[in-house]
Amino acid sequence: MSPDKITSAVLVIISMVGSFAAFTAVQRFFAPREEARSAIGDISDMEGKETSAFSKLENSANFWDKLDLFFAKQLGMEKKLDETYMLLGSPSTTNPLKMLHLKLVAGLALPVISFVLTASPFCVIFAPLGFLLPDAAIWAGRIRNRQESIIRNFPTFVDLGALMIESGLDYMTAFDRIVKIAPVKTGLELEIEKTINEVQLGYARRDALRRLSLRTGLQEVRSFVGLIVQSDELGTSLVELMRNYSADMRFRRLNKAEKLAAQASTKMLIPLFIFIFPTVFILMLAPMIMDLVTGGMPF
Repeated sequence: MSPDKITSAVLVIISMVGSFAAFTAVQRFFAPREEARSAIGDISDMEGKETSAFSKLENSANFWDKLDLFFAKQLGMEKKLDETYMLLGSPSTTNPLKMLHLKLVAGLALPVISFVLTASPFCVIFAPLGFLLPDAAIWAGRIRNRQESIIRNFPTFVDLGALMIESGLDYMTAFDRIVKIAPVKTGLELEIEKTINEVQLGYARRDALRRLSLRTGLQEVRSFVGLIVQSDELGTSLVELMRNYSADMRFRRLNKAEKLAAQASTKMLIPLFIFIFPTVFILMLAPMIMDLVTGGMPF
């Protein structure tokens, strides 16, 4: 191997290590402190440290497990990956460890592909971009679709709950009845079913409901959980609170739809100016330009 190739390979390795070090330093600098996390109620604290996929690797003697734990701790991704996995609905096809492996592979593959195409050692600056690529390209869309599926039927669920509570049922029994009579279990019914199972296993209702809000990551669900907890503490009527809340959610959804409809005409101007107007001008002016090029105007 020639000295130039050796120098280039060394520069690539040094640049890659430096880019990951800079990425880790920036991420740790902007990450909230541990005491701040515990003050706001961190997700891993609510779920329990024993449920973390990385905490199970603490006493493992396997080399690859230690390597996974090292990368997760150095990059500060333990709680972030657990939170993302939770917001995805804890699918059986993946887990936080597989998600970490995918991020590492993407972080290494993107600069390598760029180096093969450009032969420039500075392409290693794409390593942090590749590390963040799965978040934006895969998991963010899945989380958004899941949250939209949950919030779509949420006002109807709240109305049915209010109706059953008014008939004399306890709110947890009412939620269980709604889940059982649902013809198709969407993401909302599945999450409510998990909450009911946790209560049956011995969790306090307040903790199970708060875990529900953490698993969905939706402000509407967090507000609904706060509504139920407040009703339990103050002894207020839950039926009226739920009906008012569902009406407020529908009102906000209507306002959002009207806002999007009002913005549609403005957004249509961009494709209009880029695609339609130039085509019309070309069709109108092309014959005149051809006449000028070939021999002048006929008049």
